[in-house]
Amino acid sequence: MDIFHIGFLTVRFIDLVDIAIVTFLLYKLYNLLRGGVAINIFIGLLTVYALYWVCVKILNMQLLGTILGQFISLGFIALIIVFQQEVRRFLIVLGTNSFIARNPFTKQILPWNWKSEKKSPLNITAIVKACRQMSKEKTGAIIILAKSSELKYYSNTGDIMDAEISQRLIENIFFKNSPLHDGAIIIVNNKIMAARCVLPVTENVELPAHLGMRHRAAIGITEQSDAMALVVSEETGEISVAQEGQIKVGISLDELEKKLAEEFRV
Repeated sequence: MDIFHIGFLTVRFIDLVDIAIVTFLLYKLYNLLRGGVAINIFIGLLTVYALYWVCVKILNMQLLGTILGQFISLGFIALIIVFQQEVRRFLIVLGTNSFIARNPFTKQILPWNWKSEKKSPLNITAIVKACRQMSKEKTGAIIILAKSSELKYYSNTGDIMDAEISQRLIENIFFKNSPLHDGAIIIVNNKIMAARCVLPVTENVELPAHLGMRHRAAIGITEQSDAMALVVSEETGEISVAQEGQIKVGISLDELEKKLAEEFRV
């Protein structure tokens, strides 16, 4: 095993790997917590731990150290409870972007990929044309494109359709006088699985104030899953794409078509 000497420090190759992995995990953790209330809780927990270290290890304050020690001993369970949504998002990010998930060999043998091999190619043309027309008419819309998860929990909050995708159907759903327009449609395996679906809203406090509830719901569902969300603004007609808790506002139709082709190529 390779060993490097830097001054009085002895660094092994495995130490460099260790540092790289921890850095990667901390970076992903920061991206998940950034902008939400959870980052303040995380800083609070770090403050308690630092206070415990100073009181017990340096000042030897037994009473305060005992109290803080009891709190820290339950820290792991508390972290799971407090950060349950962030932990879920973290595991989703690792699961969808890991080598195992992307490796062609594992796609053939892992059970959760058996179903994905049977997926129909997404009708990108119909979706892009519908977005173009709704953008032109400033018809508000939110379209959720499921990937590895079928999002059944959120589909059940709306009206089940299980209909073939078509430009006319999407436009009719989001027509302002339609009883189905208030909510999202969820597309699974090239079918409109449900309409009028209720989505979770992001808690990110750093989002611009002009982003409305559709945009916040689009971000929210991509924080909870690996789905992609498309939004057509009712105020401006701009088309936005949300993915992995991030949103890009005001994309062109060419960008939209290219993005959909990249993400849903079978």
